[in-house]
Amino acid sequence: MTQDHQNDWVQIRIRTDSKLSDTVSDLLEQLGALAVTFEDAADNPILEPRPGERRLWPNTDVIGLFAQGTDPSAVVNKLQAILGDHVPVAATSLEERNWIRCWMDQFKPIKCGRRLWICPSWLHVDDKDAVTVMLDPGLAFGTGTHPTTWLCLNFLDALDLKGKNVTDYGCGSGILAIAALKLGAAHACGVDIDPQAIEASEDNAGRNGVQDRFTLYLNRPAEEVPKADVTVANILAGPLTELESEIAKLTAKGGLLALSGIIEDQTEEICDAYAKDFEIKSRTVREGWVRIVAQKR
Repeated sequence: MTQDHQNDWVQIRIRTDSKLSDTVSDLLEQLGALAVTFEDAADNPILEPRPGERRLWPNTDVIGLFAQGTDPSAVVNKLQAILGDHVPVAATSLEERNWIRCWMDQFKPIKCGRRLWICPSWLHVDDKDAVTVMLDPGLAFGTGTHPTTWLCLNFLDALDLKGKNVTDYGCGSGILAIAALKLGAAHACGVDIDPQAIEASEDNAGRNGVQDRFTLYLNRPAEEVPKADVTVANILAGPLTELESEIAKLTAKGGLLALSGIIEDQTEEICDAYAKDFEIKSRTVREGWVRIVAQKR
């Protein structure tokens, strides 16, 4: 490594197979790797593993990240002495960068309708008519980038919510309820079974200044939640089907319901499940995902 690269990070990549990948990972850590990751070396898909199981690709690249100033040739020589010269080992340098700034730069505000925007806290929407929900990426519960979340936000943006009560069933980050409040809803309820979702919703409501109009319910039956003029449920098709009666109880007579988290070939199943309590009004597709809008009978 030349003097010009003393401030570079070092990346060591070893091509191996799934049987040896854990051994190679342990070896990299013993040699001082700060982090070890696995990549598919042949672009082969892998199915979701069962709980407690880690499945790797038949051809796997094991990649070790080493600190600035590490001599890559010394690491490579040690690896080849242990693994043998036949095992492909490659070393590259990574220029020192402001990784936090690089991460932040890849995110932009998302427009979800005529006036609704989802915006990271470090950015600003230059639109005098914008209704902005401040929400940072990286949350596990939804930040507006997924088509299903966008479809629900777009639905809310198209409504006149002034004076309305809105319920977000499976609220996650609270993004849908918070957007409804910013769009003029009088009050919103968030319902979820995950305590972390409730905590995330509380935090995001505070950042957006709507916490006084937002009530959260952890694992509570529909009878304990006020009936809503508008209900949104962005969860998966299976739970949506099973929870039809609960969601129907949450929605006031004549109220609107938006369902998402549905792939196209599940649309009829969901429509059939909700037909007993709702009149289906529309179906909208975005990138293979569907939003169903219905009205409570």
